[in-house]
Amino acid sequence: MLAGRRIVLGISGGVAAYKAAYLARLLVERGARVKPVMTQSAVEFLGPQTLAAITGEQPVVGLFGLDDVSPHTHLAQWADAIVIVPATAATLSRLANGLTEDALSATVLAAQCPVVAAPAMHTEMWEHPATTANVKRLEEFGYVLVSPEYGALAGGDEGVGRMAEPDTIVDLVDEILGGSGAMEGVRVLVNAGGTREAIDPVRYIGNRSSGKMGNAIAVSAANSGASVVLVTAAKPPDHPTIEVVAVESAQEMADAVWVRAGNVDVAVLAAAVADFRPVSSGDAKLRRAAGPPEIELEPTPDVLAGVANLVDRPFLVGFAAETGSLDEAVAKGQRKGVDLLVANDVARVGSGFGSQTNEVTIVFPDGHTTPWELADKTDIADRLWSLIGELMRDGDAR
Repeated sequence: MLAGRRIVLGISGGVAAYKAAYLARLLVERGARVKPVMTQSAVEFLGPQTLAAITGEQPVVGLFGLDDVSPHTHLAQWADAIVIVPATAATLSRLANGLTEDALSATVLAAQCPVVAAPAMHTEMWEHPATTANVKRLEEFGYVLVSPEYGALAGGDEGVGRMAEPDTIVDLVDEILGGSGAMEGVRVLVNAGGTREAIDPVRYIGNRSSGKMGNAIAVSAANSGASVVLVTAAKPPDHPTIEVVAVESAQEMADAVWVRAGNVDVAVLAAAVADFRPVSSGDAKLRRAAGPPEIELEPTPDVLAGVANLVDRPFLVGFAAETGSLDEAVAKGQRKGVDLLVANDVARVGSGFGSQTNEVTIVFPDGHTTPWELADKTDIADRLWSLIGELMRDGDAR
């Protein structure tokens, strides 16, 4: 399975570029996340918007004029594999000689992940000594080349040079990446959303949390093969393998999390749990005519602290939504005794409740922090799981 795998799909300028759209669809259907990168000449054969519609990602076509100051290095660092279809003679030559004239070749040169290339060209070009030498050199680099087949070529010709079929290529990528997800066998608990503390049957005390960050974390883990339970007070993601436990109040959230936390390997508590609730909740709707009510509040259960205090607790990640300074988040991480704390300033543009992006700072147990740049919440989730995996493997978590 390719569930959760991150694939950079490179397209260069050849007639077979149309097959890249089908390959992208196959990768997405197998659960992979796909980010396309195209050469300028590829755009002459396949419209970028086609790939954007299939993958949900706008293709990178050039290195300049983008919000991302270094798209090729970020793509290379993100990818579990790079797949190039078609790999034209010119593209093979650039890669074999380390030339970085476009976004695709620059991304490949910056990558340390597996590279799969499916050549496609006329027979004479495929059999030319220059191409033969380039292919040999790329194989020496460790690249995997899917040999072209005999068949119909551009212009009505026939011969060896027809690109391998997308089904063959995606099966090979699946095999190279080891089949199962990176988190196969890992048990994960995530909570999400903002709780609602009832004032009466109609009104409640709540917050602006949409649950998007927690949902992204749950989906990322599930796509990587983990067994995921999501305890949520928000709308859950539509995912076939995630077990959803719907709750509303902080007490319900605490009860659902605490009963499950001892049976998982990792708990990521991203929910915005209310700190206070009304001491009593009326059975009937409060009437405006009666005037403003006096509402006495009491503390809610501390869900994060409850998990942290378990004798045999899981690797624990907490979240802190702050406004302005993140100093209190650092103190919170040390006070709660978590293995990681993810803090963000919800007052910043693009980092608030309900946004599709987030800008977070990772707080480690010793108090040092690492800021992460503004990114899509899905990318933040993927990166967070990579960090969790590294810390658990290295034994540096606690």
